[in-house]
Amino acid sequence: MSELQSTIDFETFTRLDLRVATIRKAEHHPDADRLLRLQLDDGTEEGRQVCAGIRKWIEDPSTLEGSQVVIVANLEPRVIRGERSEGMVLAATAADGEGNTTDLAVVRIDHPLPAGSRVS
Repeated sequence: MSELQSTIDFETFTRLDLRVATIRKAEHHPDADRLLRLQLDDGTEEGRQVCAGIRKWIEDPSTLEGSQVVIVANLEPRVIRGERSEGMVLAATAADGEGNTTDLAVVRIDHPLPAGSRVS
């Protein structure tokens, strides 16, 4: 097991806005070998785009389409390789003894919920 991070207080945790989002479209990022570009239904009218560094573990991005995932909805947006990323999709990782990621699994919802539902 990897080393645990230092503890945070409950107030700090409550500042994270974790939400359910449905992946509407998943494709390779046009300018990055490690990223997927995901179009998400996050319960808002406009939706959002997230660039996720999971390409190495997802052979066919289209297999993610329709999946419901957990996102950090209030992460400050940024531009990654020319594409706007408006959040983060949560994933679990396994690592070798040197800290290198050896496996990855996207955190998915086990039964359908409305997009935008809060995760707590």
